[in-house]
Amino acid sequence: MTTLKNSVQLIGRLGNDPQVRTFDSGKKMATFSLATNETYLNAKGEKVEDTQWHNIVIWGKKADIAEKYLKKGSEVAVQGKLINRSYESNGEKKYITEISLNELLMMDKKA
Repeated sequence: MTTLKNSVQLIGRLGNDPQVRTFDSGKKMATFSLATNETYLNAKGEKVEDTQWHNIVIWGKKADIAEKYLKKGSEVAVQGKLINRSYESNGEKKYITEISLNELLMMDKKA
């Protein structure tokens, strides 16, 4: 059960092409935003679509895969863990939540 302590699973579409950085050590990191959609009926019976955006971070060989095969609009299933961090910008403290990816499944049909 320890793997359930901090685990996130999402299916969605990329909001942008993966942004890839290669560090001096040779290690790669890719980031992209992932949109998940939920549709429901509100109290008036109207259909409402709610989109949530998630920041995804991928390291190593999986970053290579993301760089090579993923693009804006690609449908993927991801599994990872939540990472909360903060930084300072212009004297103001900013907070960000990211999903550090463990598993990636590309769901688009092959051409």
